[in-house]
Amino acid sequence: MARFAYLFERFPSFGQTFCYREVAELDRQDIAPPIFSIRNPKGEPPQDWDTRIVERVQCLPDEKELLEAVRRAAKKAKLNPDIIAALDEWGRRSDFLRLYQAIFVGLRLQQMGINHVHAHFAGMAARTAFWINRFFSISFSFTAHANDIFSPRQFEIGLDKLVDKARAIVTETDYAAQFLRERFPHRADRVHRIYNGLDLSEFGHADFSSTPPLVIAVGRLISKKGFADLIRICALLVERGKSFRCEIIGEGSLQNELQRQIGELSLQNVVVLAGAKPQTELRRRLAAANVFVLPSVIDPDGGMDNLPTVIMEAMATGLPVVSTNIGGIPEMVIENETGFLVQPGNIAAMAAAIEKVIGDSSFAAKLGHSGYERARRLFSIENNVRELDALIRSDAL
Repeated sequence: MARFAYLFERFPSFGQTFCYREVAELDRQDIAPPIFSIRNPKGEPPQDWDTRIVERVQCLPDEKELLEAVRRAAKKAKLNPDIIAALDEWGRRSDFLRLYQAIFVGLRLQQMGINHVHAHFAGMAARTAFWINRFFSISFSFTAHANDIFSPRQFEIGLDKLVDKARAIVTETDYAAQFLRERFPHRADRVHRIYNGLDLSEFGHADFSSTPPLVIAVGRLISKKGFADLIRICALLVERGKSFRCEIIGEGSLQNELQRQIGELSLQNVVVLAGAKPQTELRRRLAAANVFVLPSVIDPDGGMDNLPTVIMEAMATGLPVVSTNIGGIPEMVIENETGFLVQPGNIAAMAAAIEKVIGDSSFAAKLGHSGYERARRLFSIENNVRELDALIRSDAL
């Protein structure tokens, strides 16, 4: 029986497969925590996700219905005077809905006998969990990911308050764990590194037979992913007479800008923006590729990648990886062993690395095999989720 519940800003979410995999693996291990989603995903779940999990999600009502539900609870004397006073004091200040969402979820957790809630991202869900803790003495933990710790948005209940009150803070890399321990030394003992996990058996295996070679990249079309650099890299490789195709899978705010860049560089027959793909199709495209590339950069606001799940997926497919040496990426990609790492924005160096891999399929296969073995050791979904469950339960008891 689960002794904790999950709280997400949006679940399931097409762009957060790592959250779904975590929940699905807990289910496989006969642990089925209640799941609350602050926002309604509105038909977002991909077709290949387990409907039993999707149907278990309890979505919170919209603002009008939420406020009315809390008013009814107050009239029925379900809220103690301290909660009423907090609502009155906060009023309509920024982020006021978090208090109401905390009441809505907290009352249900009490009814279920749940004494701990775990959130993903140090964002809306974690701030709601903060108030659940304040109102109902239900402890909370959260998994921090990337921008939520490297360039967090400013809220009155900010990262400092979340770290101060959380029973445990989980993050995905040693890099991020050290970042948090140095920033919050008084809470260093509460910070835990647990890698995201994969079920490697779900992935096919690259055979490097694509002609011409296929360069594949996956991620949201946003600045920190560095796809504008990848397009310039492709132009450089074309200038050198290299034959290849490049497929960028994902969607995002920079789609039109990147499409214009492809046109300006006359790369329409070489680079394709393929849009978002369900997991089954994504795995198929990875297996058809010769190399995976993620040219991550630090964006103007300080946002950057930490542990991109897509790199783990590429390694699980046996692909060599070419990326940059920021965040936790060097914990996955080992230079000249599982792939190559370059400085962010170094287009010439990344082009040379890609050229080296697509020009020698046996070398690419050797790198890919080493990457697969590393993924098998570090990113086992079964082991990592068991570790997370043990940590949450130890804090929940």
